[in-house]
Order: sequence, then structure tokens, then C-alpha cells
Amino acid sequence: MGHKLKIVGWLSVGALAGALTTVSLQTVARGNMAPLPLEELQQLAAVFGMVKSDYVEPVDEKKLITEAISGMVASLDPHSQYFDKKSFKEFSEGTSGRFVGVGIEISQEDGLVKIVTPIEGSPADRAGLKTNDLITKVDDTPLKGLSLSEAVKRMRGEPKTKVVLTVFRKDENRTFPVTIIREEIKTQSVKSKLIEPGYGWIRVSQFQERTVEDFARKIEDMYKQDPQLKGLVLDLRNDPGGLLDAAVALSAAFLPENVTVVTTNGQLAESKFTYKASPQFWRRNSSNDPITRMTQATGGALKKVPLVVLVNEGSASASEIVAGALQDYKRATLMGSQTFGKGSVQTVRQLGPDTALKITTARYYTPSGRAIQAKGIVPDVMLDETETGNVFAALRTREADLQKHLSNGKEAEEKKDPAREQAREEAMKKLEEEAKKPVAERRVPEFGSDKDFQLAQALKQLKGQPVKASTTLAERKVDKKD
Repeated sequence: MGHKLKIVGWLSVGALAGALTTVSLQTVARGNMAPLPLEELQQLAAVFGMVKSDYVEPVDEKKLITEAISGMVASLDPHSQYFDKKSFKEFSEGTSGRFVGVGIEISQEDGLVKIVTPIEGSPADRAGLKTNDLITKVDDTPLKGLSLSEAVKRMRGEPKTKVVLTVFRKDENRTFPVTIIREEIKTQSVKSKLIEPGYGWIRVSQFQERTVEDFARKIEDMYKQDPQLKGLVLDLRNDPGGLLDAAVALSAAFLPENVTVVTTNGQLAESKFTYKASPQFWRRNSSNDPITRMTQATGGALKKVPLVVLVNEGSASASEIVAGALQDYKRATLMGSQTFGKGSVQTVRQLGPDTALKITTARYYTPSGRAIQAKGIVPDVMLDETETGNVFAALRTREADLQKHLSNGKEAEEKKDPAREQAREEAMKKLEEEAKKPVAERRVPEFGSDKDFQLAQALKQLKGQPVKASTTLAERKVDKKD
């Protein structure tokens, strides 16, 4: 396959760690480049000269140019970015599931870093950091006003080095320092278990290099434990995405051979592409295809087993591709809440041996042609997070909430909804009330646990039993164009 795009996610601005990106490393030389605006470039050069000569103290020329490039690219959308040497290395590490740091998935809230989840077994997890903790400082540097990528840079470092995080925990209304020793983080992206005889649960937390192999082995093991599986729950909640070929492979595990899984479309010829449920679209070498091996080992059972897919606002990009494909072919019942809406493609073009530009080049679409960007995937059955409801649903950020987000391409922008703004204010008051309760009564149960309300509803769906659907969640719509 001559053209192979990959989605690589690790820093999703707004909802999750991982502004998920479709990556194709290319050179910058282009034969069809439009004429340059000479007058504006002359102004840019003039400003550079004035700053260099007139500023109160000497300035670093390279830093000026780097900041100018960064500002230009950042003005486009939340997912386009200039990578210097360090950030490009960190970005590349995101595909392998290995990096040196403290081990947290993050987003941004009120200019601070918000912990989406500590990675299981990581230094942050062992130090007791929790979901929704806010990091206000890294060592002596306040994070207020810094970009998410700048905050990440300060938290990463060399193995066995120390970093001090200042943490504000809302529900306890206190600020405290946490000293963490950085180490190589190896994330485990697939978990599975038999919920009960005949029913399995498999969770994919991110689409990484080993995800397809791990997924195939987990499914093989599950069928060895129970060859008569009557139903399966695929859990994609809070999955920020990852490698596109892994998403295509997982979709293909459940779908008929060679059907369309996802298409991409943009200005460039190479941005117009169709990915199908065929090994050539995900196989990394001719001798190893975990999906084909798994399909043969299970007698094709995964193509037929009744399936529920759990999603939420944290399900983004590659996980939305899987959910959208399975929904379009009516292969699964989607349950949960409307997904994040990260449906744009970013291409990484190397500018030099260790610098690059990540720029949005396309949108991607489900097999039926639905645009995911700024809309997301709407589940077939809306579910609250707990039996008592979704107290803080209005506070959650999605792609459509991000400044300068790319439009849907098919529908108008989502307008500010006064009712939703009021709901956010009410949710903030409830958050203050919730902080007064004992910790045991506040925490949303761990995914996959026996107290996981949504998983319990998914199991009821598979058994044909009544499901307690949400009475409060509704699709967030965009206004149609005139």
C-alpha cells in the first residue's frame, strides 16, 4: 500500500490526553505551492529586524523564529502544531506506548492541567494522584497560561529524575505538593475478563503499536475460557484514539471482509483515501496478522457474537472510527454518551532531521459518509454514568467547545446554548455540594468493576433485559446551514 496514514494520539486538548492525529511523514517541497504574499513577508522580516535591533535586551534569533512558526500554526486549529526537537521526540514516543514521565493522561481546564486518569501502575498512580486533580505547578513553574504541550514538556524528563507537582484537589478543597520520580511508562492498552459465564468485557484504552496483538490474544484467551460466548462488551470509554491501522484492524475483527471502515478527504490527493477491512490496511509485515490468526483460532466467532460498544465524551478519534463503523453496519449497539468529535486528520511533515510540522489536512468519515468532526458519534442508547444520573455531564468538554476548532464541513457551527450554560452553572454548584460528601460516595466506579453502572446496562442489553436509559442526556446538535 503506497499511502498509509496513521493516527497518533497522545495529547487530546480539551477532553483527553491525545489530540489524535493522522500521521504521514513527508518532505515539505511541493510543486503546486501558491505564490507567496511578498508584502506581508516583508512586514514579517521588518518586525523581526526591529525586535532584533530595538528590543530592550538582546534576543535569541532562533527562538524568535521558532515562536513565530508556533504562533502561526497554533492560530489554525487546536490540533495543528510545530514540533521542536524535544516535542517531536515526545510525539513519536506516543505511538509505542512508551515514554519517560509521571504517567498521567491530561486535559486542560481554566488554564491548568487536569488529570483525566493516572496510568495504572505509573509513578503518578502510586503517588495517589486522582482523576480530576488539577496540577497548578511543575517544580517552581506555575502552569496557568502555559499551553498543554509546554506543561507536558515540564513534566517529562530523564528516567530517575525528580519532579514536584503542586496539586489542587477540588473535592477536598486543598492544595498539596507531590514528589514523583520519573520513569519509563509502558501503557497497557487492552484489558479483558469474563463478567460471568457466557459474557465477556474487553477494554481498549488507547490504540497503540501493540494494541492489535494484545487484543487478538485477549480474545483468544477469552474463547479458551468460554468457547460458548453469548455476548461481548467492547469498552471504548475515555479512549483518546491512537494508530489508525489499529482502529481499522479492530473494526475488521467484527465486520465482514473488505467492507469500508473509514474514509478521509481533504485538498491533497493523498488525503483522499478509503480504508477497508482487509489485512493490507493494517498488517505491518507479511508473516504476522493477529486478526487473521485470532479469527481462525476462534472459528470466526467474533464476526457473529452479539456486541455492545460503550462510549462517552472521552472517546475520540480512532475510537470514534471503530464506533462509527460498527454502528453504520448495525454490527453493535452503541451505549453511553455522545463522543468527543475529533474527526480531523493531521499530517506530520518533517522540516529537518528532528523538527516537524503537524498540520490538519483532512476530515474523516464513517462508512455511510457521516462527518465525525465537531459532532461525534451519538449512541443508540444514552446512559448515565451512575444509577443516580450524570451530575457533571454539562462540565465536560468536547471538540466543539475548543477554540478555533475545525468545522464539521457538512453542518453549521454549534452555537452557544443558554440552557447548557445555565446547566454548567448548576453543575458547578452540585460539584461544591459533592465535595462535602465522604470520598467513598463521590467517586465514579472503576470501568469494568462490579459497580460499573454502564457495564451492567450493557450486560442487560446483551441478555435482552430492560435497560435503564438516561432521562437527562440528549444529543448536542449543530444548526443546519441555510
